[in-house]
Amino acid sequence: MRIAIIGAGVSGLCAAMQLKRAGIDSFTVYERSEAVGGTWHDNIYPGCACDTPSHLYSYSFEPNPDWSRIWAEQPEIEAYFNRCADKYGLRPHIRFRTPIASARFEETSKLWRLTLASGEEETADILISGLGQLNVPAFPDIPGMVTFAGTSFHSARWDATHDLAGKDVAVIGNGASATQFIPRIAPLVKSLTIFQRSPNWIGPKEDAEYTQEQKQTFARSPLRRKLHRLMIFLRFEWLFGSFFKGSILRPKLETQLTIFMKHHIKDKALRAKLTPDYPAGCKRILLSYDYYPALALPNVEVVTEPIGHIDASGIVTSDGTARTFDTIIYGTGFKSTQFLSPVEITGLGGVSLNEAWRGGAEAHRGVAVAGFPNFFMLYGPNTNLGHASIIYMVEAQVRYVLRCLGHMARKRLRYIDVRQDVMARYNRRLQRQLKDLVWDANCGSWYKTSTGKITNNWPRFAFQYALGMRYPRWREYDLRG
Repeated sequence: MRIAIIGAGVSGLCAAMQLKRAGIDSFTVYERSEAVGGTWHDNIYPGCACDTPSHLYSYSFEPNPDWSRIWAEQPEIEAYFNRCADKYGLRPHIRFRTPIASARFEETSKLWRLTLASGEEETADILISGLGQLNVPAFPDIPGMVTFAGTSFHSARWDATHDLAGKDVAVIGNGASATQFIPRIAPLVKSLTIFQRSPNWIGPKEDAEYTQEQKQTFARSPLRRKLHRLMIFLRFEWLFGSFFKGSILRPKLETQLTIFMKHHIKDKALRAKLTPDYPAGCKRILLSYDYYPALALPNVEVVTEPIGHIDASGIVTSDGTARTFDTIIYGTGFKSTQFLSPVEITGLGGVSLNEAWRGGAEAHRGVAVAGFPNFFMLYGPNTNLGHASIIYMVEAQVRYVLRCLGHMARKRLRYIDVRQDVMARYNRRLQRQLKDLVWDANCGSWYKTSTGKITNNWPRFAFQYALGMRYPRWREYDLRG
């Protein structure tokens, strides 16, 4: 079978590596950029790091005993994925600078016809999306954005050529990325103004360097390394218990997080601005050891008044206050609920995936969509986590996909397509389960659509997802020979 993989990021690389391990070479990876790594290649802002510990944020079948610290930063993570690509000989399979504009399933030939951005066309038997949820930067809809005369950019497209030293800088947004780069730029700039829509729950990031002795132990003893990874996993799984409505764990967690904030923020007015009015876990809990200290610096201001508009000189809030800036940085996250937005996917009957997802993205087990045969998604709808490693979820999905491909080969099937009634039943149950969790509370987050439907997160423990993905149930699929 000819297999097309969209994206050479975390998910696409995982699929390609496992195909290689299975002895399958008939695949091509289409990557829009000039390198592997996906979001870890795109995001180069100061302080960019993972909020999952290094030994858990790596492939279980490709461990790295040489992680320099508990929470690795972007250069080291990107280097890890590059080593993986080299070790498995993936580069000959990757077409760099080759974005896919659209993909259409042809019912007569039972093939996927891919149209590249260049206009070139190719075909494949199997289409696997490794685009994930965090690949397209989201900009706010603020009047006058294009009129700003200074320098502006999104944190996911950081302008490394722009010197921030001595500048008056505005940051719009205070999510995961902003929490990481604000402490790095605050000491450099003349003034830093953070426009905050809502505060986040933030906990301490207990980071440290691994000693040379620890690295040697991880290299010599696979058992010690696996136990270390398991302990990290179990610790995060325990945290998920606090996300259920009515959990006795969450009030204790909120108390701990509040104490952490009070330790660093002595100003009561600032503390009031930084105290969330929603339960911990409704939005992803952020981890940082230097964010609160940065906000307490004399050249840093947190503004909670809504932005009215942007003009040539700066930002005007809704109360009429005008502030002048040299630079505006948008730390406003990604279009997380649009999933495959860069690519137009068309299935049976000429139905586009965007049309099928009018009410919000959904899939069967986060992997397959009814009416789109031989199409699989990695890190698809409702497979995100609010507490642990996405790579753990992706590995479960890749194993599932490979078992589907193996079944197709053994039975000589032309295509498999998950049944509509099966997918609908699965998602009804999933949405009922999501009502049990704090994500359903009244807070805006990238987990939800504008209508409030939670399209991103898995509603149970991560190990429960992996157990459910061990083997496909063929009665759930329409199998065509």
